[in-house]
Amino acid sequence: MSLTRRAVLVGGGALAAAPALARGSPAPFLIASAMAAPRWARLQRDLLAANAAACEDHFAKYVSTDDELLCFPRWGANDGPDDAAEFTNDWVLLHALGGSDRLLTLSQRFWEGHLRQYSRARTKDVPIARQGMYFREFPVQMDWQHNAEGLTTFNVMGLSAPTDPRLVMRTRRYADFYTGADPTVRNYDRRHRIIRSVLNGSRGPLLRKPTPLDWAGDPFDARPFHLEHGEEGYAQFLRHYVEYTDVIGDNPLNLQSTTLGLNAYALGAGERFRRWAVDYFDAWMDRARANGDILPSKVGLDGKTAPDWWGGTYGWNFAPIVPQTGEREGRNRVPRAITAFYNALLLTGDMEYLRLWRRQTARINNAARQIDGKLQTPTLFGPDGWHGWQTGPYRTSTFEIWYATQQAEDRVAAGDHPWIAFLEGRNPGYAEKALEADLAHVAARVEARKADTTTPATRLADWTLDYNPASASALVQTMTGGLHIARPSWSATSPPQGGVPLHCRLRYFDPAKRRAGVPDDVAALVHSLGDRQTEVTLINLGPSSREVIVQGGAYAEHRIDSVRIGSEQRAVGGRHFPVRLEPGCGARLTLAMTRYANRPTLAFPWNR
Repeated sequence: MSLTRRAVLVGGGALAAAPALARGSPAPFLIASAMAAPRWARLQRDLLAANAAACEDHFAKYVSTDDELLCFPRWGANDGPDDAAEFTNDWVLLHALGGSDRLLTLSQRFWEGHLRQYSRARTKDVPIARQGMYFREFPVQMDWQHNAEGLTTFNVMGLSAPTDPRLVMRTRRYADFYTGADPTVRNYDRRHRIIRSVLNGSRGPLLRKPTPLDWAGDPFDARPFHLEHGEEGYAQFLRHYVEYTDVIGDNPLNLQSTTLGLNAYALGAGERFRRWAVDYFDAWMDRARANGDILPSKVGLDGKTAPDWWGGTYGWNFAPIVPQTGEREGRNRVPRAITAFYNALLLTGDMEYLRLWRRQTARINNAARQIDGKLQTPTLFGPDGWHGWQTGPYRTSTFEIWYATQQAEDRVAAGDHPWIAFLEGRNPGYAEKALEADLAHVAARVEARKADTTTPATRLADWTLDYNPASASALVQTMTGGLHIARPSWSATSPPQGGVPLHCRLRYFDPAKRRAGVPDDVAALVHSLGDRQTEVTLINLGPSSREVIVQGGAYAEHRIDSVRIGSEQRAVGGRHFPVRLEPGCGARLTLAMTRYANRPTLAFPWNR
């Protein structure tokens, strides 16, 4: 068989004419076997292009010439700065997958513009924001459900721009609001290993009971605006937050701040950021073990779990009255902290951080009861024990647990989903269907934007979020074998969560353009995931040769031990390997991997 008819593993000087990837890099794997273009590959390229065009038009309509959001800016948990910051959600992620450079440029421009806008914006009545809603380019004081949402774009910028000095500087500064290294901001108590309040930020923790005004923002005439949460006016804003008063002390939601420590470490800012995050996690692990493997939701200023460990705003017993309905709604946000524990896994490689969640889930399921022949499991815990019953087993975050551990017992608990069926070889058409659905989603958002007749004077900051056309879920799944936690389409029991890093099996780089993402014309499909193995097809749809670097994980955390194409195999033993794809050629690769073997880094392969 001639060279042009098969894929070969090339070593030594066989590709001496190929462009150098980096000093000391191995010669690329040469893939020179013709492959008919699969439909999924063309859909991936179409979706990347459609996202880029739609986001460009979205930016043009809703952003001013000085890169600020065209809206009525307010402070508050309903429609505050965090919602403005989410305007470019998924744009950088799309760029990191191989999307247009404009996606990164526009995201960076908007980040700068919104920092100016909300540093200048002030409240009249809410005390903390009278001198600016941002201070030192960060929210002055809010909870980490909302802080994390506002950092959704910022926390993935390192995937595409790890050498941007503004990004590195801000990541260090933001992280030091929480490490205890910044003496002007006393959010973190190093001695007791706590963040001292549910409400915290660049002006420190709130150490008094908040009022509804603190949460809802200044009074305003709500009549011209569409209120995204269904309120009938500002009075309901206030009534919503009447019970949000128990904030002094620590809560697991604050662990979302460790993403800043993870990124600071991965951007090369130093070991102290990793050490802080791990130490903070370990304090919570100790508290959970002492509490029967249940993460407490209320920790006192002395670092000890409170007697009412289930208490606190967003805690296990938190079920405030919804003004629109008059009914209580369970808002236990402890389960959302699982995404922070993925940070601990990245920083240490220790699976015990996720096994804690397995044990917690078991405790909840052990509290199940039978009512009218149906299994009921709780979602809340209070002074009288478990309550907030729902039908069926407790499955919240079971998918995330299995994705990390890849163990059989966790796979059973995770349930099923079309993507899991695809990875297990039971749903071969899933990739095409998922990509088509995202293409339709982009098109629908474009049409909705065209029909939007609001003006800046009648838009709150959260108005544009439902018009953002960026659709990355199918690309994250199919290209990287990854979790899109911000939009978790894999599980009905996994709520959307902001500010979460990319967790994936594979990531790609274009050595010719020196940027993140697959090169032009290249597509990738992850077929299967296992504890020690990954299968992926790479194809070049274009008329020119392309080189691509394949990396283990978003942060190069997975070691690639070897690569096999057909019957040929070559050792790698590193974070990445290069591939050269001839025109119209592709192949299916089987990668032997050791997951979470490396400390995380955001440095591009040629800079390592």
